[in-house]
Amino acid sequence: MDFVVPHDHPCLPGHFPGRPVVPGVVVLDHVLQAVEALHGPRAAARLPQVKFVQPLLPGQTASVTLDGAGPRWRFRVQRADELLVSGELVAEAAR
Repeated sequence: MDFVVPHDHPCLPGHFPGRPVVPGVVVLDHVLQAVEALHGPRAAARLPQVKFVQPLLPGQTASVTLDGAGPRWRFRVQRADELLVSGELVAEAAR
């Protein structure tokens, strides 16, 4: 699943002035959205392992890749062939 955080996204002012960087929580929200798009709504999620390797800048296209089966997925967020974030998401189906 591809996504772009636009330059006017409300998370960007103050993160960081003059050189905005997409906050990690926004990137991780896109990971959860990818899981829910493929597997339906999830209850509360936890992220037992996350590694931020490179920042995502506003306007850049990133893609989420998932591996595994619910309730546990390994994920990668990449910009072209460059790894930005990797980790594991655990989330049971919503009831």
